[in-house]
Amino acid sequence: MPQIVLVYPQIPPNTGNVARTCAATNTELHLVKPLGFEISDRYLKRAGLDYWPYVKLYDHDNFKEFQTYHQQRGGRLVGFSAKGASNYTKFQYQTNDWLLFGSE
Repeated sequence: MPQIVLVYPQIPPNTGNVARTCAATNTELHLVKPLGFEISDRYLKRAGLDYWPYVKLYDHDNFKEFQTYHQQRGGRLVGFSAKGASNYTKFQYQTNDWLLFGSE
């Protein structure tokens, strides 16, 4: 199962929406600090609705800590960018991919 990684997320509702999708798909969500909000932010919680208890949430103090964690678990890091050379719909995903999204 792929994992979702948000690096330095800034907008609480965006993170909440991703968390809700992760809960619905049983996908782990990794947040890499610093965050642009507090985990207790009301907008974050509202966007996640009642799904927060079902989110497999991991937080990492910085990108280096995340990299160490990722190396221990293995799998490919697949970065997403508006300036990427490949279209995400044509990419060959693998089961153990880590889908990496940067700050909004």
